[in-house]
Amino acid sequence: MRVLFDTDVVLDVLQDREPFADAASALFDEVNAGAVTGLLGATTATTLFYLLEKSVGRAAALRKVRALLRRFDVAPVSRGVLEDALNLGFSDFEDGVLHEAGRGAGAEAVVTRNVDDFRGGALTVYTPDELLALLRMRGGA
Repeated sequence: MRVLFDTDVVLDVLQDREPFADAASALFDEVNAGAVTGLLGATTATTLFYLLEKSVGRAAALRKVRALLRRFDVAPVSRGVLEDALNLGFSDFEDGVLHEAGRGAGAEAVVTRNVDDFRGGALTVYTPDELLALLRMRGGA
């Protein structure tokens, strides 16, 4: 299963944000185990670097983003992705860009804590807990 990880879920892991970090970390474990192919939007990588550099410094931010890029595929952003996002009708353009980048990269689903932000798109939307439950039913997690 190819799953786009919303920026909030990745930040939950990187910043150990409770009570969300446990479920998000378990999903990272599924990516590491190969049970899920994780995708990051290209814009997620830049946002994460910006936020991490402010909180932990440049060297640590570089290490963390490099580690993510070893684990996750990247859903690229092109002119077509941006134009499709504008036409998607999402209230948040950034979420639309993530959705369309993921869709273009073959994602089947998006995992986010902001489920309502992605409703109405082509991707199935899961919270981290919902996706973990699905993976357990399928014999993963």
